[in-house]
Amino acid sequence: MDTAEIGKRTRQENRRLTWLAVKQNKASYLMIAPFMLFFLVFTIVPVVMSLPMGFTDFNMVQMPKFVGLSNYTTLFLSDKIFIQSIRVTLVFALFTGPVSYILCFLLAWLINELHPKLRTIFTLIFYAPSMANVYTVWKLIFSGDSYGYINSFLLDLGIISSPIQWLTDGDYVLGVTIVVQMWISLGAGFQNIDRSQYEAGAIEGIKSRWQELIYITIPSMGPQLMFAAVMQIVSSFTAGTVSQNLVGFPSTDYKAHTIMNHAYDYGWIRYEMGYASAICMILFLVMYLLNKLIGRLLNKYMD
Repeated sequence: MDTAEIGKRTRQENRRLTWLAVKQNKASYLMIAPFMLFFLVFTIVPVVMSLPMGFTDFNMVQMPKFVGLSNYTTLFLSDKIFIQSIRVTLVFALFTGPVSYILCFLLAWLINELHPKLRTIFTLIFYAPSMANVYTVWKLIFSGDSYGYINSFLLDLGIISSPIQWLTDGDYVLGVTIVVQMWISLGAGFQNIDRSQYEAGAIEGIKSRWQELIYITIPSMGPQLMFAAVMQIVSSFTAGTVSQNLVGFPSTDYKAHTIMNHAYDYGWIRYEMGYASAICMILFLVMYLLNKLIGRLLNKYMD
């Protein structure tokens, strides 16, 4: 029998088995259909459309005009604010990505090791600000007058002699934004790990909590680690809401101006959709490559 015919039959068989599985689980597919429809219309379609749109001059009123690579050359050769936003985004991603990821993991692990009652109390203490009206709470904490919690505390200790304008001073706005974003992103889960693995580890010679963390907890959390890593990277590179709501838009001297803020500026304020699409495609490409890199690094924990 010809090899091509075997391959064709295999593909046909795969399609038949796939269709059979869909028919057997049609109730499940019907339940996820509304989400998939919204995901297709508001996520997949815009991403696909942004690729060709990045090569056009489009203001949402007139027909798009093809301009080739003009948007991309302007971004890297003429747009000083975009170059600054790259630096800001990289600094932001460094702290709210890997650093925040490790801190979240260790914090959740430490909380998980506490007595159940203490665990509940500390979980509430650490996670309550991310569930409350975040920006109202943090604006009160970093208020620029002497009644702001941080300023009041530092004034009482004699560390400063006058209130610091945390939300408007260019020397502080990025740091404040990073702190708030890191707090919002706190979280990880350990409750689904099979406790028998710890018992087996004790028999094999594991004697400390740190050894349990390295040899049992981390390998057992492959899917959670992968999901959290990807989400952390996405949130760090697409962060813009925090700076917009906390330190204003644009921030002082563009000190907290991320790539996402830049795309928002050109897309929803200036309505230069072609230029904004080019910005988003660059961001999408960087995020995709980083996600692939994280996937390879954590691949050994996914089995």
